[in-house]
Amino acid sequence: MVNKNKAIIRGVLILSYVFIISIILFLVSSLLNYLNTGADRSKMLHTEIKKEAQYLPKITWKKNGNEGRYLDKQTLNEIENDYLDAWYIKQVAYKTNLKSGIKDYYTDNARKNLLNNIAFNKKEGISVVGTTLNHNPDILFFSEDGQLIVLEDKNVIEYKKIIKNSKLVLETTEKSIYKVILLLEDGFWRIRHLVKENTIDYDKTVNNTPIIDENIKGINYYPQKTPWDLFGDEFDETVIKKDFDIIKNAELNTIRIFIQYEDFGKANVKEEKLQKLQQVLDLAEKSNLKVIVTLFDFYGNYDVLDWTLNHRHVEKIVSKFKDHNAILAWDLKNEPNLDFDSRGKETVIAWLEHLVIFIKSIDTKHSVTIGWSNAESAAILKDKVDFVSFHYYEDISKLEKEYLNLKDKITDKPIFLGEFGVSSYDGFWKPLGSSEEKQATYYKEIQKVLTKNKIPYLSWTLYDFEKVPNSVVGKLPWRVNPQKEFGFINIKGEKKPAFKYISK
Repeated sequence: MVNKNKAIIRGVLILSYVFIISIILFLVSSLLNYLNTGADRSKMLHTEIKKEAQYLPKITWKKNGNEGRYLDKQTLNEIENDYLDAWYIKQVAYKTNLKSGIKDYYTDNARKNLLNNIAFNKKEGISVVGTTLNHNPDILFFSEDGQLIVLEDKNVIEYKKIIKNSKLVLETTEKSIYKVILLLEDGFWRIRHLVKENTIDYDKTVNNTPIIDENIKGINYYPQKTPWDLFGDEFDETVIKKDFDIIKNAELNTIRIFIQYEDFGKANVKEEKLQKLQQVLDLAEKSNLKVIVTLFDFYGNYDVLDWTLNHRHVEKIVSKFKDHNAILAWDLKNEPNLDFDSRGKETVIAWLEHLVIFIKSIDTKHSVTIGWSNAESAAILKDKVDFVSFHYYEDISKLEKEYLNLKDKITDKPIFLGEFGVSSYDGFWKPLGSSEEKQATYYKEIQKVLTKNKIPYLSWTLYDFEKVPNSVVGKLPWRVNPQKEFGFINIKGEKKPAFKYISK
């Protein structure tokens, strides 16, 4: 009995010992993890900025060598990353009037002015919203010990707007020269001096690229089984080729297609999406169809701090396809005026203006337009675009007047009707709605207006759809069901009466 009790006690002691050792090991492991986390650069220096690709201005280093010691590519990349992150942190700080991250990217001396400016702006109710779009640094000196570098950053395109007490006070775009000194501290490059030496107003003038053929008769296109998902997993060249044959045989000569920003990979455009776009353009060329590519569909974030990401998205797509024979024009954004109330009219227009200029800097051959949702907004940025495009789903009897009023405002450029149409739905959710016969009458009458005034056009759309994504019109059945039946061809693949008037 005594031996049994001793065995029990010994077992309890062993288990207790194992338990205590386990707790100690767990605590030590947690402590080490904590210490490692504290030393992790991604936490200490907010390099999740780079991982999440929140700031990607165009940066071009001058390639004529530098004064001082040899600078290898890896070191140059580290300098570039820390330098651009410092700009981003400063812009976030001036926008929010918070000091987060400043000490990670600026030395003690450089922080003083930044912190003083933030304190002043916060006191006065001022917020400075800005970004840089281009940097062209030249290395003036790199110290022998590799601890100091002097840069001259030329032609820095810098957009900013100053808001005081929620009111816009100033909006400006400048082209500046900066002198910069960076020090290597704790393995990271921090700005010691950032001094603006020269500033001029950014030239926003553009050279117009005229439409080669204004006799545009076209249609907005999605395959019947994949509406609003042309470049998705069910992409099928055979289906697209068949549809393009239908369009061409209907005596149309142009299609308008849509690129969704997130679907294409945002700033880091996906190669598989580019390949599918290449296939669509190749098929269009073979069918002798021209293509208007809408670059931003289902996009509504015009935040100034995201502009550089939008530029990289555009740059990748436009650069790759600017020489493709099927391209007729770039449509920058689908119906951006619908975002005026939620995103701010000034912010949306500034975003559009800068991107039009940017696209034209890449592609000097093709026209650029904006797909406004109505004629009322269509004159906005008329001096920047090559042709004006508006959509019309209102009373057909007022279309000619709307067009002529717009033509009075815009006398030197073509005006396109970029979307128009009517649903043939007359079901439960809209019993007093349309019908296939009424749809045909609508197209017969609108073609008279288009022909009389020689208006280039792209109707909406080739097919009726079985399903419409919630992102298009929401979930309400009285909105979804009519949206399904705007096509010239019904869900069974049969031509509706309106097809007779698809091109004449």
